[in-house]
Amino acid sequence: MKADPKGVLTGVHFMDGDHAACEGALAAGCRFVAGYPITPSTEIVERFAARIPKVGGVFIQMEDELAASIAIQGGVWGGQKVMSVTSGPGLSLMMEHLGYAAMTETPSVWVDVQRGGPSTGLPTLPAQADMMQIKWGSHGDYEIIALSPNSPQECFDLMIKAFNLSEEYRCPVFLMMDEVVGHMTERVNIPSADQIDVTERKWTKKKPGEYKAFATTPEDLVPEMVKAGDGYRIHVTGLTHDERGYPAMDVPNQAKLIPRLLNKIRNNVHKLVDVRMDGCEDADVIVMSFGITSRVATAAIDAARAKGLKVGHLRLIICWPFPVALIQQLARTAKAFVVPELNMGQMVLEVRKALADVDRKVKVISVPHPGGTVHDPETILEQILEAAR
Repeated sequence: MKADPKGVLTGVHFMDGDHAACEGALAAGCRFVAGYPITPSTEIVERFAARIPKVGGVFIQMEDELAASIAIQGGVWGGQKVMSVTSGPGLSLMMEHLGYAAMTETPSVWVDVQRGGPSTGLPTLPAQADMMQIKWGSHGDYEIIALSPNSPQECFDLMIKAFNLSEEYRCPVFLMMDEVVGHMTERVNIPSADQIDVTERKWTKKKPGEYKAFATTPEDLVPEMVKAGDGYRIHVTGLTHDERGYPAMDVPNQAKLIPRLLNKIRNNVHKLVDVRMDGCEDADVIVMSFGITSRVATAAIDAARAKGLKVGHLRLIICWPFPVALIQQLARTAKAFVVPELNMGQMVLEVRKALADVDRKVKVISVPHPGGTVHDPETILEQILEAAR
């Protein structure tokens, strides 16, 4: 493999989603990864370990996911773009440090190649059952961003977008892959570095005596950053803190800090919503899907259209924040939503919640699957036909 000076392995390749995700991280400027091997995500860090010495970065295999998820945060405050990679039980171990990253506004990318669970579950087989865990798995109020690729090409493209969003909003960003996409081999086109848009860190221009680590303005709720060793006095704590970063554990500071952590994302939902729509404008039935299930759903949608039904496809690229306003807009004309997912009904709950404020009656049909394989397209088709009645 020959990469350009910035580490980008340009050209057309045939690679699986795990390897494409690694290449996306490198192209985005990631130079520090800490992780622990766990199926089916290990190939990402294996490739990273082989590639990173060539561009001056570091990979550390930690003793467990607890160590990995905090090590990457030290890497951020040392000035690096960082990532950790996991699946299943490893993700559960990372939840405390997810909250820490949200509270300390540490830009970081977390990759979850989903497998069947709970507990050890099905290590080598797919699921999409971690969607609520990443949103609600740590305690307290916080916001994250999560993207869901459905191909190796999107593993590359969306990994770059994940890093860009983490820098723009200073928050944890998840790339929610699944075993099928992670191990699927397809054509991946990697452009040269000068054709890739990369968001750099929001470094402060203030002098050390003027800088406050978590100071913001009403117009911009995202603080500027510095790194350790540059002469700035910074304090980074998971405790409720003031603008300097020092512990300030009282009601006024909690009332100031926590809403800002939420609003820097909630106020920008209109910018963050990212979906792919096909035939939704005049559809009677809309199928909402994400990840590998979106590819299976396409076959069912095509079969329903062949029967003369007006069926649209709404594919989530960004799953969190959820596109509530868009769902409500589509519900003005659609009669029903069909939601297939490789879990027992998670994102369908968000559809139902969004439609609770809609005046007209709209059916919502869940098409659950416990994981281990993907849906039979006929199963989705049956529910589309039921929704159209």
